[in-house]
Amino acid sequence: MDTSPAFLPQLTIRQFNALQDYQDRFTAMRSFTESRNKQQPDELWLLQHHDVLTQGQAGKPEHILWQSDDLPVVQTDCGGQVTWHGPGQLVGYLLFDLNRLKWHVRDLVNFTEQLLITLLAEYGLQAYTKKDAPGVYIGQRKIGSLGFKIRKGCSYHGLSLNIDCSLAGFQRINPCGYAGLEMLRLSDLLNPYPDFAELCQKIRQIIEKHGIFSSIDTELA
Repeated sequence: MDTSPAFLPQLTIRQFNALQDYQDRFTAMRSFTESRNKQQPDELWLLQHHDVLTQGQAGKPEHILWQSDDLPVVQTDCGGQVTWHGPGQLVGYLLFDLNRLKWHVRDLVNFTEQLLITLLAEYGLQAYTKKDAPGVYIGQRKIGSLGFKIRKGCSYHGLSLNIDCSLAGFQRINPCGYAGLEMLRLSDLLNPYPDFAELCQKIRQIIEKHGIFSSIDTELA
């Protein structure tokens, strides 16, 4: 079956260099998805959040092992269980019109996982995926996570990649609902390791090579 789009859409990458409040970005990407039209470019938001735990639609409270006022918990409509976001972790929100791309959800997941694998390979790191545990792994530890919500044939939410974040937030939960899952950072593997801005540039280059967009514009926010 032909899964190539009838025409190549445009992509706008919004790179947020200041830390972002999770609830604000969640509300904004949901509003964008609700109001977008078929002519609008797709968007990719690249950012880092203030410390937060996010509980997915299927989230079970027992996967939060230790809760305190300094680490808020936000209920979200993303699939999956609980995860942590915060400084030192790159987050990418893929606001894509799947109908226009002629993608199924599996195509979106495959694209996102391969994006992370290719990005890590740029630094000589061999990553892989697991069939029943979405995300990207090196050895037995998880370095990248993903989860999406599909609304009106369009996606929001997306991926996260640990750069040099504290692992304390992950230690308060069963990450993605898996007890004992160890998390990994680029800073554990590389010296020196790439920073947020460099990784954003690499992501743009990888997407450009993929050839699914007619043009890509980057806006600093």
